[in-house]
Formats: sequence, structure tokens, C-alpha cells
Amino acid sequence: MDFIVTLVATFLWLVSSSAWAKALTDIKVATGHRIVEELEICNPESGVSCYFVSVTSMGSLNVSVIFGFLNMILWGGNAWFVYKETSLHSPSNTSASHSQGGGPPTSGM
Repeated sequence: MDFIVTLVATFLWLVSSSAWAKALTDIKVATGHRIVEELEICNPESGVSCYFVSVTSMGSLNVSVIFGFLNMILWGGNAWFVYKETSLHSPSNTSASHSQGGGPPTSGM
């Protein structure tokens, strides 16, 4: 059950980080320099001149997208360790061959 919950959480981090990255890209496009051209009042016929100066820095938003994907990678790595604790993961053959000997090896005498 823990493995399934971890996989679901990993998948949800992937989906939500991807959605936030797409939304952030859309925000950057919508608030870019082309917004001045689309404003009705800012056309040469009306006699009003509009200039695009800048947009507020979106560095912290970029960092939030990066941390979202890093968190998804962290959950994916945790899924491996949870998987190793399930019955789906079989023990390695090397540990089984050592335990079949029955006891410690005998000395030369």
C-alpha cells in the first residue's frame, strides 16, 4: 500500500509541476511586450503612445517550477526504496547462496 501511495504522489508531483510550468509560460506570454500592441487605447489613430517598460521579475516563480520537478524526482527516488521493502522485490541470489551453507566454513584442521 505504501508503494502505491508513493507512486501516486510521484505522479501527482509530475502532473502538477508540468501544469504549473505551462501556466507560468502562459503568464509570461500574456504579460510580455505584445500586450501593448493589443490594447485598444494604444494605437496611433487615438494619439496615445504606449511603451512597454518591463514586467516584474518572475525569478521566484521559475524557482518554484524547478523545486516542483526536484520534489518529483525526490518522490521517485523514494519510490525505489519503498519498492525494495515490498514483497514484489525478490532477494538477490547471492544472499541466498551464502545462507544455504548451513554454518561457518570449517578451518583447515
